Amino acid sequence: MQILKLTCKNLRDKIAAGEIKSINAVSAVFEQIEKNDAKIGAYISTFKEQSFAKAKEVDEKIAAQKPVGALAGVPIAIKDNMCSTFGATTCGSKILQNFHSPYDATAVEKLLAADAVIVGKTNLDEFAMGSSTENSGIKQTVNPLDYSRVPGGSSGGSAAAVAAEMCFAALGSDTGGSIRQPAGFCGIAGLKPTYGRVSRYGLVAYGSSLDQIGPLTKNVEDCALILNVIAGHDEKDSTSIDEKIAPVQDWLATVNTKPQNFKIAVVPELFKGADSEVVAAVKNAIEFYKKNGAEIIEISMPHFDYAIATYYLIATAEASSNLARYDGVHYGHRSKNANDYIEVYSKSRDEGFGPEVKRRIMLGTYALSSGYYDAYYLKALKARNLIRGDFTAAFAKADYIIMPTSPTTAFKIGEKTNDPLQMYLSDIYTIAVNLAGVPAISVPCGNDNNLPIGLQIIAPAFEEAKLLQIARLFEISRP
Repeated sequence: MQILKLTCKNLRDKIAAGEIKSINAVSAVFEQIEKNDAKIGAYISTFKEQSFAKAKEVDEKIAAQKPVGALAGVPIAIKDNMCSTFGATTCGSKILQNFHSPYDATAVEKLLAADAVIVGKTNLDEFAMGSSTENSGIKQTVNPLDYSRVPGGSSGGSAAAVAAEMCFAALGSDTGGSIRQPAGFCGIAGLKPTYGRVSRYGLVAYGSSLDQIGPLTKNVEDCALILNVIAGHDEKDSTSIDEKIAPVQDWLATVNTKPQNFKIAVVPELFKGADSEVVAAVKNAIEFYKKNGAEIIEISMPHFDYAIATYYLIATAEASSNLARYDGVHYGHRSKNANDYIEVYSKSRDEGFGPEVKRRIMLGTYALSSGYYDAYYLKALKARNLIRGDFTAAFAKADYIIMPTSPTTAFKIGEKTNDPLQMYLSDIYTIAVNLAGVPAISVPCGNDNNLPIGLQIIAPAFEEAKLLQIARLFEISRP
């Protein structure tokens, strides 16, 4: 048996049953990392000694017939914008290259409590600002399916690590598509839960009203398993949803239930911006659902065209505020070339931040400045409400919305780095979901020249159970 071919759930079950030792799974993962990661660049840091110690602890618990957690002994990676007391938390930035967090993010705590083995922290676009992981201040990550192409972003390291079998699952964060788009590019499953479903405590903030942690996995069933572990109310996060409003469910127990009598909404005008191969693959997926009992209806989302502009005003405004704390005084990089406190602040930020982060800080600061707040930021907030209204109207008619994850397959490294607007448009289908705060998942639905095409399925807020079921139906039943 090839351990690395197992899904997260398969491996968990075999470890719990004593058929496989966690230490063997960890050993297989590190062999794969040592063999391939010098070329792929998925990891910023790895924790070999710590991982083997945790695996040994899990194996001993199982041998002694002691209770173990839901992810007992499974090697998992986390995106390096989640705080951990082990290793540095860099956010892919030179400004935090040597920062060591004094606490663990809640999602990290929950993985550890479930007896997961955290093998490393993955590369990302600096402070999660990007769509290709080319904006990392630490290293370049490539797509493991084609080394000349990007893995997507900003969770490109997490997606590449899962696709290259260098872990069994990974956590990413999604501000405007940063879980779903790299999942689509790397041919794996990626879930963005409802905003507030998973605690953001310890997730280094980019856009606080948009960010959400979620899983990247080999299949939909594994997404359900990881969500079971990381979801739930957290008193340390004021945006975390009370479980009286949205109780945590056992999504793994229901993921294989076939949905009945469901309606899927399609927005025909949205297909105009995608490559023909992408359109064909998504339309084939729609036909699959039609044959499996779905009623397909066409709808219009009139404010969808404003999503990109709305997102890049709101997200950059929030980033401008969130990143003001990196001043070269409290923690992080401090310039050695400063002569006074003003230069400490300005030169530390200039030396520590990369071009894309500087671009977004400047855009956000401009949008929030006196004289422009009403013209830009306030108008963007109003547009956001209209976009939310489009989703509300759509879900009054249908149970799900289907569209591509990205207008293209994975593009070449360097292809869009000199044209920020083209780069921003690669998230055109994912951004509106974050503005509305609803859950969405990307699953593979085809290939174009051996490059995966992602299918995005969107559901109403807190309907992750329905979302996972319909995605799983496609995954296990499509030709």
